[in-house]
Amino acid sequence: MEHNREVRGFLKASGKKVINGEGKEILLRGVGFGSWLLPEGYMWRFPDQGDRPRRIERLIVDLIGEAKAADFWELYYDRHTAEADIQKIALEGFNSVRVPINARFLIEEGEPLQVKEGRMQLIDRVIEWCRKYSLYVILDLHGAPGGQTGTNIDDSENDKPELFMDERNKRLTVSLWRLLADRYKDEWIVAGYDLLNEPLPEWFSAYNGEVMPLYKEIVDAIREVDDHHMIILEGAHWATDWSIFDEKIDDNLMLQFHKYWNNPDTESIQLFLDKREEWNVPIFMGEGGENNCDWFAGVFRLYEDHDISWNFWTWKKMGCTNSPCSVIMPEGWQLLIDYLEGGAKPDANSAERILREYLDNLLIERCLYRPEVVNALFRRPPVRIPAIFYGYKGAGTSFSIGEKSVKNIGFRVNDGTDIRFVESEREKPNFQHMKGEEWEPDELMYVQLASNDWAAYEFTVSSFQSLFDFTLDIHLRAEDYGSLHIYLNGALLGTSETEGNGWQTFRLPRKFQVKEGSHRLVLTAAGFPAAIQWLRIAPV
Repeated sequence: MEHNREVRGFLKASGKKVINGEGKEILLRGVGFGSWLLPEGYMWRFPDQGDRPRRIERLIVDLIGEAKAADFWELYYDRHTAEADIQKIALEGFNSVRVPINARFLIEEGEPLQVKEGRMQLIDRVIEWCRKYSLYVILDLHGAPGGQTGTNIDDSENDKPELFMDERNKRLTVSLWRLLADRYKDEWIVAGYDLLNEPLPEWFSAYNGEVMPLYKEIVDAIREVDDHHMIILEGAHWATDWSIFDEKIDDNLMLQFHKYWNNPDTESIQLFLDKREEWNVPIFMGEGGENNCDWFAGVFRLYEDHDISWNFWTWKKMGCTNSPCSVIMPEGWQLLIDYLEGGAKPDANSAERILREYLDNLLIERCLYRPEVVNALFRRPPVRIPAIFYGYKGAGTSFSIGEKSVKNIGFRVNDGTDIRFVESEREKPNFQHMKGEEWEPDELMYVQLASNDWAAYEFTVSSFQSLFDFTLDIHLRAEDYGSLHIYLNGALLGTSETEGNGWQTFRLPRKFQVKEGSHRLVLTAAGFPAAIQWLRIAPV
């Protein structure tokens, strides 16, 4: 079965691009398997008392005993990420996955290095499925021995970054990467090795100087057995602090940042773009999401327009609207949450029933699938695009304005187009959010186009969608009976005729067809200024 024609041979960094085994440029577009091999409590809707693997494990042993807990985890790992998940990811058009690994999942704690071979075979299996369905695999050490962040996301035992506090943990990390590289050195479907996930938040920055020396040790160990695979390095402080990158330690290197907490505009990633130019290496947004579809439609277009590979976080979690797969909460799940928070302990039979239902619900065929999330990532119809998220390729390509504003509201400043974001009752847009929360756009945010100004919006159509007719809706306000000229791939598609100055949704009278691939809509104000809040493209 062939899904991704571009997934061919070992990946390699070539200047600022990633190329495949045929020497062709490729942009990685993937999803992460958060909470699979390193369960994260927020994806289970658990409070802090169950926020990391070791705490969740203790809870389940406490509820149903060690023997049944062992059976639970065997089924959990088997069902959370199964062949059906891999097949669906490929069919949706992704070309890669990122596999977050907890060291404690793979190896016994303490020296010398002792591998849990049965656990290693789970990784072998997902690699085999990805080869079958043409998806590159990024191996991500999400939880290093001792923990590289000192937080729940690396299964930290004592809330300290003990990877950097104990030389034994460093030795184990180096040995683990050498073992993985030796095992997978001939696996071309493995895209690369993501050495450490999000090392050292800023409150542990005293250890920042130890990150690059450890990276160098790991790379040296990998290169003893594996000359093929790409090395992927993350910055400190949730992968956003790249000041630690003081030396280019390998010729086959990609730098990774994560993006959750700031505006979806060029200014927010400028330092990463600058480092790409300085080091002449590709860059990767290796983890981002946990927001809503409007935000996704903007930020993932930002990466595309700047030739940045990306990976969405995450594929599957409980009771969500912002991941492709929403695990349905089992009946009685609140009893487990209450117990973690100090409430009554469920009886063993009830706990076993609740956990068994959870395991059943993990299967993708039992999940509530949310295609709108994937559509937003790819800007694939049906999709709503907030007007503020026109393209990021600069003046003359993504927009054209006759006059810039002197007003600075702190969004898309590098574009010089601040005037376009007109707001009421707020000084500046607020995209700030915490992981697990969502950004809601202000309903009064819109793009203001003066006469003859224009803004461009790209969208993508899949092969089977090329058989469909499409509709276009635009929520706009035009002054004094003004209108918008609407162009599709350079040809006039139609003109919006509005009456009066109020907000209204205009539907293009004619339907249209397009071929598979990327397409470009340009909205031009004709005669009088026009304001646009969003546009929606949908198959009939």
